[in-house]
Amino acid sequence: MANNIVTRTAMGVWDWVNARAPAMMPAFRKHMSEYYAPKNFNIWYYFGSLALLVLVNQIVTGIFLTMNYKPSAAEAFASVEYIMRDVEWGWLIRYMHSTGASLFFIIIYLHMFRGLLYGSYQKPRELVWLLGMLIYLVLMAEAFMGYVLPWGQMSFWGAKVIISLFGAIPVIGNGLTEWIMGDYLPSDTTLNRFFALHVIAMPLVLLLLVVLHLLALHEVGSNNPQGVDIKHGPKGNRWSPTAPKDGIPFHPYYTVKDIVGVGVLLLVAAFIIFYAPMFGGWFLEHDNFTEANRLVTPEHIKPVWYFTPYYAMLRVIPNKLGGVIVMFAAIAVLFLVPWLDRAKVKSVQYRGWISKLMLAVLAISFVWLGKIGAGPGTDPVETIVGRVLTALYFVFFITMPLWTKIDKTKPVPERVTMP
Repeated sequence: MANNIVTRTAMGVWDWVNARAPAMMPAFRKHMSEYYAPKNFNIWYYFGSLALLVLVNQIVTGIFLTMNYKPSAAEAFASVEYIMRDVEWGWLIRYMHSTGASLFFIIIYLHMFRGLLYGSYQKPRELVWLLGMLIYLVLMAEAFMGYVLPWGQMSFWGAKVIISLFGAIPVIGNGLTEWIMGDYLPSDTTLNRFFALHVIAMPLVLLLLVVLHLLALHEVGSNNPQGVDIKHGPKGNRWSPTAPKDGIPFHPYYTVKDIVGVGVLLLVAAFIIFYAPMFGGWFLEHDNFTEANRLVTPEHIKPVWYFTPYYAMLRVIPNKLGGVIVMFAAIAVLFLVPWLDRAKVKSVQYRGWISKLMLAVLAISFVWLGKIGAGPGTDPVETIVGRVLTALYFVFFITMPLWTKIDKTKPVPERVTMP
């Protein structure tokens, strides 16, 4: 009896909403229950949904942090200490936000590498890749501005170093640097600007790009580990005679599967938050627990770990302008990947040994550069190694049209062969 009353009430509410917003149900069906994804997704396909989860965490925890944060050079550091020590559960919210930032980049980097593994940028998914790269670019700006807000030693000096890079631009460099900072050094003006951009402008742009990314993906359909385009394959399955035969509804099948990934991520996040929130100085640097002092320079100025590969490229180039060009070129070249790859097959499963070797070299170079960028940068041998790794990073992309074309490939099956 009680169950029938609950069911009738729920159906009544749903009918009431549907009558006033009739487009909601068709939109849900198009993007969830009637969006047919390949049936052979593997563990690499968890990271898209996990990135969305972490984005929600960052927005929610960020809202609570702004309730007690003071965007002022005189009060910012003290307000963060107040959140950590006096606000009820403030320490938990702050650690959820700081840990979430690092987990966000781990997930994004793995998500991007999966795209390189399975050729998810190839026709007709070039726009999906470009929107994803714009998300990555905005996320980097968002993370950098958020990194400055605690107004610790590394926040202040990191901001000074990174913003000063624009000074290397001929003619307009110095003026541009002062315009961004609003002063000759990072100051109250800089902090207010970054706060506004971090909590309002960048999240809005990020959310818009995420929506466009998902819409573009659902328009052309998801790629899969075999690179078989199920939209152009045989039709008809147990759910619809017009749906791809090798596709299954994203909801409930992949939404339920994603819960497993969510559970694992939450366990990892909980362990870090409760037992190692600083993660050995990688997620939160020790110097950032000291209030910013423009008269005292930290022994080693370095950005947070997810920027260190590009920082290493900047540092190993002896010329400042050359280093800035190399650093920004390392990000810009990622936008060109859909047109650099000339391979006839998408997935690495059906590519030859050259493609696999080059992908391995790219991954090792990027991670190793990250380690070098996190160091003091005083070892001359490390500088030489950094230059070699930077060259290897660019060799991957510059020579991509050549080795993707000459690399031997295996025949791709017409249909998905993995369950």
